Amino acid sequence: MNNFTYRNPTKILFGKGQIENLATEIPANSKVLMLYGGGSIKKNGIYEQVKTALADFTVLEFGGIPANPEYSVLLDALKIIKEEKIDYLLAVGGGSVIDGTKFLSAAALHEGETPWNILTDKKPITKGLPFATVLTLPATGSEMNSGSVITRAETQEKLAFGGPGMFPVFSILDPEVIKSIPQRQLANGIADAFTHVMEQYMTYPIGALLQDRFAESIMQTLVEVAPAIMKDPTDYQAASNFMWSCTMALNGLIQQGVPGDWAVHMMGHELTAMYGIDHARTLAILAGNHYRYNFETKKEKLAQYAERVWNVTEGSLEDKANAGIEKTDEFFKSLGIDIKLSDYTKDYEGTGSNVAKRFTERGWEGLGEHKSLKPSDAQKIIEMSY
Repeated sequence: MNNFTYRNPTKILFGKGQIENLATEIPANSKVLMLYGGGSIKKNGIYEQVKTALADFTVLEFGGIPANPEYSVLLDALKIIKEEKIDYLLAVGGGSVIDGTKFLSAAALHEGETPWNILTDKKPITKGLPFATVLTLPATGSEMNSGSVITRAETQEKLAFGGPGMFPVFSILDPEVIKSIPQRQLANGIADAFTHVMEQYMTYPIGALLQDRFAESIMQTLVEVAPAIMKDPTDYQAASNFMWSCTMALNGLIQQGVPGDWAVHMMGHELTAMYGIDHARTLAILAGNHYRYNFETKKEKLAQYAERVWNVTEGSLEDKANAGIEKTDEFFKSLGIDIKLSDYTKDYEGTGSNVAKRFTERGWEGLGEHKSLKPSDAQKIIEMSY
């Protein structure tokens, strides 16, 4: 196991009725900007719960943060933060709203030439405006980590940033919100969380026995509860396990002491930026072929995964490893997710070379756990996924 330092300061309030505790968690006399997405929170009762809890606070609102948090939209929110002297941010939404709020937290105190430098400078963010979250869509784990991904439509870019200053102060996780989530978004959440675990697990053995077991247990839980949550989102037990699995998948715990891959995400971000495909679905498009392409360096963990998560006990190491890849593809398809790029766009020709060009221009010459995946390799993986 590698050396590591781990700290996660985010306080979690989990369970029914926790939204009413907002008033005791946000400092008195705070001037709050409440941020949300397309307005679904006004249909499912969450908006009213939040407003009631914050009745004694000065609360301004900014809605309309899109599914891939758009830089130009966030600049409008940033203007409000500065003009109104906002001192506390509250994200009420899923990963996109929370990611956008993290960007605003950093941008509010940013002293550089332009807020976009937060993403291009690749420097850890050590300070930001305090913010908290009310999670409405489990998927990304952004409610308990310090990372964020922002989209810029004018340049077709989707870039990540983060740092120790980007942890939420606290996050409220009420599984009852899941009953109002559409099937497509439920499927996306399951696939997103599952792939988050794979990115931190599907590398090579390093003797991190407990970390492997943690990762495998999250994947096993997602596989177990997926049919129940897709069939009946009002199933509180399934919803609770689904929500907590999504958080645990990317709160930093399972990545400690082990190598990470993240090449699937880097390639997937490009497909979202270019075609607007749901983030989780880009991961499903690419994951299986990424593992096929890098089979020799990943086959030991693939075989272990097949045995422990999918109960594949027959065959050689290579047989089990291949079975693990097939089981992964089948799992995504069982959620109703198509796993070929051509299922989403007819203009896919040239996508691989375009992504390779982007990676080269950014100097991304070595991705993956071995830092050996070159832009030309990414091109081949994407072309395998047409």
